Amino acid sequence: MLSVKKAFFLLALLLTSEIACAEPIKQLADFAGVRPNNLVGYGLVVGLDGSGDQTMQAPFTGQSMVNMLSQLGVTIPPGTNMQLRNVAAVMVTATLPAFARPGQRLDVVVSSMGNARSLRGGTLLMTPLKGVDGQVYALAQGNLLINGVSAEAQGASAVINQQAGGRITGGAIVERSVALDLGRNAGMLQLNLKQPDFATAQRMMDAINQEFGFGTAEALDGGTLQLQGPTDSSQRVRFMAQVQQLNVNPSAQSPRVVLNSRSGAVVISGPVRLRQAAVAHGNLSVTISSEPFVSQPGPLSGGDTVVGTTSDITIEQEAGTLRVVEGVDLMAVVDALNSLGATPNDLMAILQALQTSGALRAELEII
Repeated sequence: MLSVKKAFFLLALLLTSEIACAEPIKQLADFAGVRPNNLVGYGLVVGLDGSGDQTMQAPFTGQSMVNMLSQLGVTIPPGTNMQLRNVAAVMVTATLPAFARPGQRLDVVVSSMGNARSLRGGTLLMTPLKGVDGQVYALAQGNLLINGVSAEAQGASAVINQQAGGRITGGAIVERSVALDLGRNAGMLQLNLKQPDFATAQRMMDAINQEFGFGTAEALDGGTLQLQGPTDSSQRVRFMAQVQQLNVNPSAQSPRVVLNSRSGAVVISGPVRLRQAAVAHGNLSVTISSEPFVSQPGPLSGGDTVVGTTSDITIEQEAGTLRVVEGVDLMAVVDALNSLGATPNDLMAILQALQTSGALRAELEII
């Protein structure tokens, strides 16, 4: 028999673990319509130190300069060769957040689209940023910040980081807001789960109904909940804020192994398990080398000198011994894979083979 003190201790421990696993709904789902919007624009960067576009190879830069100067009242005679090395044509991108209002500032990213060597020290001229509907939502202008440096002299050059793109903090001013239709349909709202899951949707619906009354929330599927919110806008804001603060225990997500084929990075998350399997891995390398040779005929033989090549092909295969890999938790899986002594690229091939054989109990994703 447990004492009363121990019983209360165990109950408190269970409640603490339950609360620790719970997450607020705002971490698990978003209200439909509350989303950012992408903006894009075409502009010019001036003030470069001879590192701009070569207008003979990027004629659109010269055309853009002619159009801009004509709008400012400067007439360029037809046929003028615009040899500009201090100007670069760029694409400007930004993200318009939800509820953005005119006058607010946005960060913009400026990327060269011509053959400019560097945008360092440049100034972006006023550039309209448009949405997918073709409307102008912001205007961008300002000095670029390039995180890097380059130098060259007498045929030698040195470059640190990428020079063809930069960022302007607060470089755009919002000119138009995006209309949001939240609760206009008799107070109806929708919650979209960031990771659709039937169990999580059911628990989320139960938590909302328990807080606001039965029938407030209805799960349409594993990724969408429909909420009956207030029709008054001020009460709707309070209702949405309270819904976002409710704690819900999400169901355990499927374990996943992510492989980056470009960089060789391997990321393992969740309760990944390895069923018992024997793995042998050895690298196979084939080397082909060629060397020129000259065949010189003997004196007075009447033959011709012949130049040819000889090829040497070498095949090497590293020894690979069978190793048993097995793991019931993440650290055991990591130790089992490390015991193979494989490089990240080799590890990707091993994980693919394990997943094909059914020994890897996780989703395999290659990016």
